Amino acid sequence: MSGTTLTLGEMALAQKVVFEEYDLNNGLHVILHHDASAPVVITSVMYHVGAKDENPDRTGFAHFFEHLLFEGTENIKRGEWFKIVTSNGGTNNANTTDDRTYYYEIFPSNNLELGLWMESERMLHPIINQIGVDTQNEVVKEEKRTSYDNRPYGNILAAVKENMFKNHPYRWTTIGSMEHIDAATLEEFQEFNKKFYLPNNAVLVVAGDFEEKQTKEWIQKYFGSIQKGVIAPKKTYSEEPITQTIKATYEDPNIQIPMLIASYRTPSMKSRDARVLDLISSYLSDGKSSRLYKKVVDDKKMALQIGAVGFSQEDYGMYIVYGLPMADFSIDDILVEIDEEITKIQTDLISEKDYQKLQNKFDNNFVNSNATIEGIANNLASYYLLYKDINLINTEIELYHSITREEIREVARKYLNPNQRLLLDYIPAKSHN
Repeated sequence: MSGTTLTLGEMALAQKVVFEEYDLNNGLHVILHHDASAPVVITSVMYHVGAKDENPDRTGFAHFFEHLLFEGTENIKRGEWFKIVTSNGGTNNANTTDDRTYYYEIFPSNNLELGLWMESERMLHPIINQIGVDTQNEVVKEEKRTSYDNRPYGNILAAVKENMFKNHPYRWTTIGSMEHIDAATLEEFQEFNKKFYLPNNAVLVVAGDFEEKQTKEWIQKYFGSIQKGVIAPKKTYSEEPITQTIKATYEDPNIQIPMLIASYRTPSMKSRDARVLDLISSYLSDGKSSRLYKKVVDDKKMALQIGAVGFSQEDYGMYIVYGLPMADFSIDDILVEIDEEITKIQTDLISEKDYQKLQNKFDNNFVNSNATIEGIANNLASYYLLYKDINLINTEIELYHSITREEIREVARKYLNPNQRLLLDYIPAKSHN
């Protein structure tokens, strides 16, 4: 008897995410995804505001709001938000990037109305007052200390960004500057809210186990009356191409071992080239089976660690390769090895076997990213808001499948040259005593 087994790729295509989308009169985009496999439902709202929408003298605002908007609303008393969620069997969270801010609650399905009401409260009339600002100021400062300033290698991204971008607001980090937050007036926070937290600058996703007719009635009831606002057009910033190596140094008082960082600027995550670079990044530097790890850490034992992070965003991205040299080796020794591997990709086609392994890995990631209700809700919101193509939730994997080995070589030649990068010496701070 012959059975057929689906490859991961076919599985990914078979696993279609079905959704419905429509707009309210105030411009709020609504996406519904029904899945009754578990008795839970997620309500999430993504706003098209991130660190890149901030005034350069007021960085950190978008992330500050991610905290501030849990403070309370006209109908949810200060300090009650989390209590309401947990006492009703739910969990909630939020996160901010340079491009967007995302809030969500996950409740047992019988509490969907509560989730919708809470998110509409946050959008309609949050209370932004001095006590809330002062409280969250302390919370954010503590986050900056523990996650960035006092953590070994905690300011890599800050150091890379300020050297990679001259005009674009990507030059600062989402946590921003505490001096800017301290200097801001209450009115400035209130203005930021009025400017960006608008129904027509957001997408609402409901995913999970719900009854459709009732859900649409609730969405209309809680969100329908919120006034549409005027969205300031997004500013566009262009960066001159990097044509000669940028050299920079950053001193970190929390480290003993210098780190090599090579960073290349890459195009918008919406572009085909960005997806080719995802494959290249994975091949070169994703995990212990990657080319660089096997060679530099396992075989030659030149580095304690080597890796890379692809930082894909709405306007530009970065491909950041980093390495920690072993005692007998220098940063330069490691750079030679990295460049050798990049040159190989630019010269020869990667093997069929490696290509297939890459495709399998991406199929796997794709299946996993849609394996949970949270993953699906996040993907639906992102593809709609940032990519302007919601159906990528089902078709993006086909784009990866269509990338050829020749294209991988071509894109490596186009973006990953020594004169197109930042070389950052991330070193222990010299003691000044």
